[in-house]
Amino acid sequence: MTQSTIGIIPARYASTRFPAKPLVNLLGKSMIRHVYEGAITSKLIDVVVVATDHSAIAEECRHHGIPVVMTHSDLPSGTDRIVAALTQYEADSATHFSTIVNIQGDEPLISADVLDPLVEALQSTPQADVATPITRIINANDLTNPAVVTVAMTQTRRALYFSRSPIPYVRGAMTSTGLTTADMLAHYPYMKHIGIYAYRRSALEQFVRLAPSVLEQTEQLEQLRLLEAGAYYHCVPTDSVLYAIDTPDDVAQVESALRSRSTVV
Repeated sequence: MTQSTIGIIPARYASTRFPAKPLVNLLGKSMIRHVYEGAITSKLIDVVVVATDHSAIAEECRHHGIPVVMTHSDLPSGTDRIVAALTQYEADSATHFSTIVNIQGDEPLISADVLDPLVEALQSTPQADVATPITRIINANDLTNPAVVTVAMTQTRRALYFSRSPIPYVRGAMTSTGLTTADMLAHYPYMKHIGIYAYRRSALEQFVRLAPSVLEQTEQLEQLRLLEAGAYYHCVPTDSVLYAIDTPDDVAQVESALRSRSTVV
């Protein structure tokens, strides 16, 4: 049976900076539950499943009725985990998906507001291979943070390059005292890339056929593998505020955002 779109949430147990991160308690609920419950608000994703390598995460999912697929712990990337989970889920369910959305397992504020425009972008931009969200950088400190990935793109929002450095370089903003990040933001609308992807099936299959590229290994950014091979990444602006959890220090900020969202709702 053919269905249109599946969302897969990779949830790896081991993490150098935050072991067992998917199970961290956020306002009485595990992070993986927050991500799943946000993902299923999508109107355009038919099925959402978790892909994990650890029995504790799988048990947490099963306990709360979340579809889960076990994958090997030694897969080289989150995208490889997506492909492994897709292959197994399709075999088990006798389904076939044409669009696959990679939903990061450390984005507990994810919602349809971010996900559905990605699926819509692939539907309305037939030449695009991948759709991915971007947002305006307003904090000058983000420009010098290598965890914040910037993107340079064409006027039609086709990605030209992703980098852990601020791109482009604003030469005209140089002053006698140097170039500050505030100067750079004043001269150019820098965009932050959010690591969520809606893939056409052919693009995802191409990813796993390709060897890691030079640019990918240099920047440590998976998306550069396909980009270097000529793939069309369509960037989709979003005003949604997302806070990923990378370390235990991020928990307080995310819990504050979750409380604010609950108050607004």
